[in-house]
Amino acid sequence: MARRPLVIIGNGMVGQRFVDEFVRAGGCEVWDVTVIGEEPVAAYDRVALSSVFDGATTADLNLCDVAGLQDAGVAFRFGQRVESINRSAHTVLVDSGDELPYEHLVIATGSAPFVPPVVGSDLPGCFVYRTLDDLELIGSWAKGRSKGVVIGGGLLGLEAANALDHLGLETHVVEMADRLMPQQLDPAASSMLGRWIDELGVTCHFDFATAEIEGSSDGVTGLRQDSGDVLDCELVVFSAGIRPRHQLAENAGLEIGQRGGIVVDDSLSTSDPAISAIGEVACHRDMLYGLVGPGYRMAEALVGRLSGNSLREFTGASLSTKLKLFGVEMASFGTGTEADDAVVYSDPLSKIHRRLSLRDGVVVGGVLVGDVSGYSAFDAMADGLMESPANVAQLVLPEGLGGPVELEIPDSAQICSCNNVTYGDVRGAVGAGCREIASLKTGTAVGTGCGGCLPSVAKLLNENLELLGVEVSTALCEHFAYTRQELFGLIHVHGHSTWAEVLNAHGYGRGCDICRPTVGSILASMSTGYVLDGDQASLQDTNDHALANMQNNGTYSVIPRVPGGEITPEQLIALGEIARDFDLYTKITGGQRIDLLGAQLHQLPLIWERVIEAGLESGHAYGKALRTVKSCVGSTWCRYGVQDSVAMAIRLELRYRGLRSPHKLKSAVSGCARECAEAMSKDFGIIATEAGWNLYLGGNGGRVPRHGELFAVDLSDDDLIAYLDRYLMFYIRTADRLERTSTWIEGLDGGIGYLRSVIIDDSLGLSEELEADMARHVATYECEWSATLKQPDRLEHFVEFVNAPDVNSTPIWIRERGQNVPA
Repeated sequence: MARRPLVIIGNGMVGQRFVDEFVRAGGCEVWDVTVIGEEPVAAYDRVALSSVFDGATTADLNLCDVAGLQDAGVAFRFGQRVESINRSAHTVLVDSGDELPYEHLVIATGSAPFVPPVVGSDLPGCFVYRTLDDLELIGSWAKGRSKGVVIGGGLLGLEAANALDHLGLETHVVEMADRLMPQQLDPAASSMLGRWIDELGVTCHFDFATAEIEGSSDGVTGLRQDSGDVLDCELVVFSAGIRPRHQLAENAGLEIGQRGGIVVDDSLSTSDPAISAIGEVACHRDMLYGLVGPGYRMAEALVGRLSGNSLREFTGASLSTKLKLFGVEMASFGTGTEADDAVVYSDPLSKIHRRLSLRDGVVVGGVLVGDVSGYSAFDAMADGLMESPANVAQLVLPEGLGGPVELEIPDSAQICSCNNVTYGDVRGAVGAGCREIASLKTGTAVGTGCGGCLPSVAKLLNENLELLGVEVSTALCEHFAYTRQELFGLIHVHGHSTWAEVLNAHGYGRGCDICRPTVGSILASMSTGYVLDGDQASLQDTNDHALANMQNNGTYSVIPRVPGGEITPEQLIALGEIARDFDLYTKITGGQRIDLLGAQLHQLPLIWERVIEAGLESGHAYGKALRTVKSCVGSTWCRYGVQDSVAMAIRLELRYRGLRSPHKLKSAVSGCARECAEAMSKDFGIIATEAGWNLYLGGNGGRVPRHGELFAVDLSDDDLIAYLDRYLMFYIRTADRLERTSTWIEGLDGGIGYLRSVIIDDSLGLSEELEADMARHVATYECEWSATLKQPDRLEHFVEFVNAPDVNSTPIWIRERGQNVPA
């Protein structure tokens, strides 16, 4: 029997989800499927679009297994556009001239960016932000330019601003409303998000109505408001909302909603029963969904109907969402309004805002900024899937502040909104034999979208394995049946100093990319000598092996240590001359150091010889070790300073330099409570008081920023040093591999209180031993580059081709703003 022709117009995320589910449901046994995609490439993850400017490739974003789907019977037409739909003939006309028949047609054309009708919107340098081609155009125009503006402060606008920030542009966001993300966040939550974004250097302008975009045929030069004020810029990205792409359907006579979109019923049928619409182009019950999750639900419901496997209808979808912008986690859920009762926690110092909206004591909605812990449970409460507990006020507190709250999240609650995977789906998969994250991904699709649910999935997996009586392995890897903490103890007790000794005594096999660098780090933290001597060299990763960070074009960075940010004019001049002589790119880092970028491997010894002659040393930017101790100018210069923060920062950096640890370490010292050195966002931060120093522990920046917790107050210099010695060595002994101090402290039974008992009260009787370990480190420290240059045989590491040591590749450069950058 001949298969029935099914045509899908659109190969975006929702269209692709429909095809994947349709093939999985056996639809190709009955239907002959053709997919028409306007873009020249297969479906990709638009949610992660800005990651392209952070190193992601097209392959990383790809969602479509073209070869596999073709084998299953799906035909693809990429780079083709449907010109018209002939409903009476049941055909679609493609711009190639082909006329394709259909028995059923699925329209998944999505939406298009809205470009406000502003004079100058068509000038060179004006872009929209929707496709890979858009990003390529933006990236190309941005080269050699310094300032960009995004029109629109909603979700998509902030994604676009993130992209411009990745490109190194001074980034501004203009928004007509009085706050960021006005559709998702209440004023207080929006204000807290603004604090995060301000700190990242992105400037936001509110109540900003663009009257005209100024410029010429050479490009845009600025945005002019009605008031006449002009915001200078060289690049403009429109991200002021989206509009459904329903023109094909409208021209074919299908019913269109009042606010746009193709009207569909609960079966996803349009006014023509032979045509369905899904995703952002569909208008369901007067609702247009601008999120991918509801589009996926539409696709899955339609698959069930067309494959004959299910008559499930689409009755609507939650607008709850959890996302991350600029590294800041946010979530909104339910239908809370300003008229509802509210329980609010808002901390401007840690930039955390959590609000739960209540009606008659029941959670009906809320918003979370900076800390989204508990989101799944809150969403389930708002959806009526689980009862709201009596201690709601305790729930609103961030993790670590409230007491333990046990919540049994029901099977029906979502754990993965991208793929509509529930807690019950994961629990069922674990019961059916899934024992690791990889098999859960394959079996349920959990975590295969944005990936934001994976920490919750891992926790749920381990909880259910324990309930099943399955031992949850804590082994470092298949070659060592020990945790990192246990392995550290064994190496420490037995005094091992080589990889061979450790492997022979406690492991088996040849090792892997997990255990080898872990053992290398442990050995280095125990001051066992030069990291590239003997068999330790084979344990190091690419950066440690070169004692430099490899950059994206295969060259390396040279980053000398600048303790406390203090540097002499002679040293500045020396670094400038080195950068000039080797034609290196120079940049001041956020940690008060100077980057010299673009050195080839064979040049590193020549450059470091001159750096060391200038009185500088390795900054350990390449290793899991102490990076910097940042400081303000303190009481020496600042009229607000109450202690000499520079002197203390130098003292700490020189004491802990080269200290190898499970993860990189950062620190800062602020000379007063104005906190100009941003000490509270560091692994250990110190803030001056009139009586001494306040010590904060467990902060970090990065992908998931976190403020440190106040550990002790008004410390003397000696007490501060003693506590830090113990803290750092206890962390090095007991943390897991690649575990930041923040997550390590959170994982301690008793948290910061337990840590105080160990460090201050010496509850484990380890203080003397920990201080002795640190004293040994201080006594044996040697700059690794000084040690390298002292022994000529060590220079053999720094050749590009072992069999041809005199041969070197030639990087390709272009000049931007007067310096070399990778082509």
